[in-house]
Amino acid sequence: MAVPIGLAGAGHRAADVYAPALSACPDVDFVAVWGRSPERVQDLADRYGVAPCERFEDLAERCAAVVFAVPPPVQQEYAARAARRGRGLLLEKPIGGDIAGAEELTSVAVRGKVPTMVALAWRFAPDVRRFLEIDVPAVDPVGGAGRLFTRTHVPGGPTPAWRLARGALRDQGADLIDLLEAALGTVVGLHAHGYRQHWVGMMLDHQVGRFSEASLYAGLTDGDDRAEVEIIGRRGTAQIKAAGAVGPDAHQQMVAEFARAVTDGRSHQLDAEHGLHLQRLVEAAESDLLLHG
Repeated sequence: MAVPIGLAGAGHRAADVYAPALSACPDVDFVAVWGRSPERVQDLADRYGVAPCERFEDLAERCAAVVFAVPPPVQQEYAARAARRGRGLLLEKPIGGDIAGAEELTSVAVRGKVPTMVALAWRFAPDVRRFLEIDVPAVDPVGGAGRLFTRTHVPGGPTPAWRLARGALRDQGADLIDLLEAALGTVVGLHAHGYRQHWVGMMLDHQVGRFSEASLYAGLTDGDDRAEVEIIGRRGTAQIKAAGAVGPDAHQQMVAEFARAVTDGRSHQLDAEHGLHLQRLVEAAESDLLLHG
């Protein structure tokens, strides 16, 4: 039976990523949309034949789970409301506006035994999964490097103002750290240098004695976005171009796995606690950059 799911948010990401994925997934009954712009909400509702909701409570009443595409401070407030009603949560990262908010949201979800998942889209791309399941073990990894270069933070683009203000590390750093963790083990130590709004470099210590480096830059003015991870091992190297691997199929797979988690009543592996862990790492890196503003 398809899971009734509502969409919280009506901006670019809601319209371009989540609404199409929810509509296309056979395991989902896309039932309603809510947001702070009535015009955008109505447009999405008309386009996908779902109910437009004036209040978030109206959305929550119609569904078993909520997909969020709103800024982190808004997400932590409304996701906690949904969790208290027993609704499953598909969360954007960072999951909260700050660590305290992320911790409170995670605590509410865990106490309520609410199924949760964080939207780490790279991990649902077929090429990325093949890289992690086959290519990485084959090289017997000892370390690696990740690079993310993007134009998304060039002024005048579609990136929301709150993401521009926080820089590439807060915007996309969790994706890069998460993929390096998936390949090399949990990050237990981190040091960052550079400038939050420009170039950021990180040294990562993984718990099994492996090490990696990560670089982020959001000021490209031409060329395609690049997100790459290379793993070095005793038996060779393995590489993945993560940005190019993500498309509608990855988003549909993400939504389908979320629906199954809701049906099973259990959180996905990439749950709110994992999102909190990633947010702590990103904020630890940001604390290293404070002297640079």
